[in-house]
Amino acid sequence: QVQLVESGGGLVQAGGSLRLSCAASGRTFRWATMGWFRQAPGKEREFVGSIRSGGSIYYADSVKGRFAISRDNAKNTVYLQMNSLKPEDTAVYYCAAGDTGGVLKEAADFRSWGQGTQVTVSS
Repeated sequence: QVQLVESGGGLVQAGGSLRLSCAASGRTFRWATMGWFRQAPGKEREFVGSIRSGGSIYYADSVKGRFAISRDNAKNTVYLQMNSLKPEDTAVYYCAAGDTGGVLKEAADFRSWGQGTQVTVSS
């Protein structure tokens, strides 16, 4: 099983940027699809985006054009660059490792989860 640790969250003004990192341990990182999810207070966890081992990337419509996912397999790390942040992006952001290397967008498809990092966007 992959162990995941997120970092990089914080407080930012609307229109600002943050970059989240997710450090993974475990041999399966290199072939696993990695995902980012977020959960705002009182809401269900929602898909933000995912990246396959070969680099194919998928985004939720709500973040498309503003967020960018990347991965460095040599460093066992996946990143979430967040630009043009809005107050509605405020949430706890989670990194997750998938069961497979396929196209994954559902939380149930991800086996391992990080502890989450808080992102707060002020208006």
